[in-house]
Amino acid sequence: MQVQSFFSASQEAMKKTIDRLKTELSSLRTGRASTAVIENIKVESYGAVMAINQVAGVSLPDAKTIEIRPWDISQLGVIEKAILKADIGMTPVNDGKLIRINVPPLTEDRRKEIAKSINRMAEDFRVAVRNERRSLLENIKKLERDKTITEDVRKKSEAEAQKITDNFIKLIDELISAKEKEVMQV
Repeated sequence: MQVQSFFSASQEAMKKTIDRLKTELSSLRTGRASTAVIENIKVESYGAVMAINQVAGVSLPDAKTIEIRPWDISQLGVIEKAILKADIGMTPVNDGKLIRINVPPLTEDRRKEIAKSINRMAEDFRVAVRNERRSLLENIKKLERDKTITEDVRKKSEAEAQKITDNFIKLIDELISAKEKEVMQV
C-alpha cells in the first residue's frame, strides 16, 4: 500500500535525524576525554584534507587525556596547527613523538553554556522530526484528494503519524536529558 511506503520513508528519515543528534551530542565536551571532540577536525596532509583519525591513531590513556600518534612523525606540526585552528578550548602539547591534549575540568559557567546549547540543538532536531511528520501528512492528504484512500484511512494514518512523531520526540528528549546530566556532573 502507498501509505505504508510513505510511513517507511518518514520513519527512516526520523531515524537518521536521531543518528545525527547522537553524533552531535558525542562531539560535545563534557569534562571527560573523548575522541569525538577531535574526530571532526580536518588536517591538510599530503595535499589532501583528511580527518585526524585518518592520519594518526587517537587514544585515551586516561579520563583526562587524549593522545594522538601520527602514522608519519613529519605530520605532527600539521596536526597540532589543525587542533589549534579548530579552537576546541584545549591546547595540544607536542613532545616530538605524539600530541597530548589534557582535558581541563569544565567551569560551572561553561557547563551551563553547554547545557543551553544542548537545548537549542534539541529544538532543531525536534523541528526536523516535526517537518518530517508534516511532509508525511501532506502526502497522505494528497492520496485522499486523489481518491486513492478514504477519509477514515487518512484519519487513522494521521493519528499513527502523530504517535510515531511523539515517540521520536520522546527519544530526543531522553538523549538530551542524559547528555545534560553528563555535562552538569562534576
